[in-house]
Amino acid sequence: MSLDLALRAEWTKLRTVASTGWLLLGMVVVTVTASAAADAADVCTSSAGCHPDVARLSLTGADVGQAVVVVMAVLAVTGEYGTGMIRATLAAVPLRTAVLAAKAAVVAGLTLAAGAVSVLGSVLAGRLILPGHGLILSLSSEPVLRAAAGTVLYLALIALLSLGVAAAVRDSAAAIGVVLGLLYLFPILGLVAGPGWQRHLRQAGPMSAGLEIQASTGLRHLPIGPWAGLGVLAAWAAAALLAGGLLLCLRDT
Repeated sequence: MSLDLALRAEWTKLRTVASTGWLLLGMVVVTVTASAAADAADVCTSSAGCHPDVARLSLTGADVGQAVVVVMAVLAVTGEYGTGMIRATLAAVPLRTAVLAAKAAVVAGLTLAAGAVSVLGSVLAGRLILPGHGLILSLSSEPVLRAAAGTVLYLALIALLSLGVAAAVRDSAAAIGVVLGLLYLFPILGLVAGPGWQRHLRQAGPMSAGLEIQASTGLRHLPIGPWAGLGVLAAWAAAALLAGGLLLCLRDT
């Protein structure tokens, strides 16, 4: 009963907070716009002997849109700490793991829905723009469908990772900084590391490993397989939720 009550409460809170809708809309707009811009800026054509991964290219916007997902997921937790509403939430649902599970379910569900719209818009933009560069994005291709569906799952896992960190940190700015640091630190370190370390960093980083789900060509040369990479991100998200849930249970509020 506690979980059912918590789910209804979290759904009511998130859908009645104006920032949630605006952030989800912003995620869709940013993702689709960035993807379309990447498609339009591509100067590599098949006639020139260059064969880019069109699926990854068309889904580039997820690299940018994920930042909005981070903010939305973090605020779902820290917003209550900022207003003091967390005390009422924990009083209504004393089982704290149920509170975190409900937040995770609602935030993940909203992100999946907005992510699906974002990915669909990005793919349609690729279908319209890429033929002008001599490139074709085939929606009947299994790797392209896997890349699109995987990107939606990637965004949902980013939301869960952010939620877990926010539950542990409880401060909006700090939580957003920690999550963005985790996402972008590994690629930055890879720029200065040696070839061997670059591969290990790409295998271990939540963003670098998770985004391999977008690859539709050259799979044998990837540092980690598409689904295995998404599994790495899932492990990061699970660890964050476990840490957040443990600290939530140990603290007074």
